[in-house]
Amino acid sequence: MAHPKRRQSSTKRDKRRTHYKAEVPQLAKCSATGELHLYHRAHWHENKLYYRGKVVLEKEIDTVEE
Repeated sequence: MAHPKRRQSSTKRDKRRTHYKAEVPQLAKCSATGELHLYHRAHWHENKLYYRGKVVLEKEIDTVEE
């Protein structure tokens, strides 16, 4: 059975417990679009993918020309 070489502090152990973690997902407001999104996640707005207020990717829209 594995055993630790050093004793870990009780504070470090307690920080891993669930009552310290966020219950509700944290939301951020995009500086470019003003939309709410999850922290550290890119989000789509008007066929553009935004991350940290900058356009990362644009979705191509297929138009049928007659």
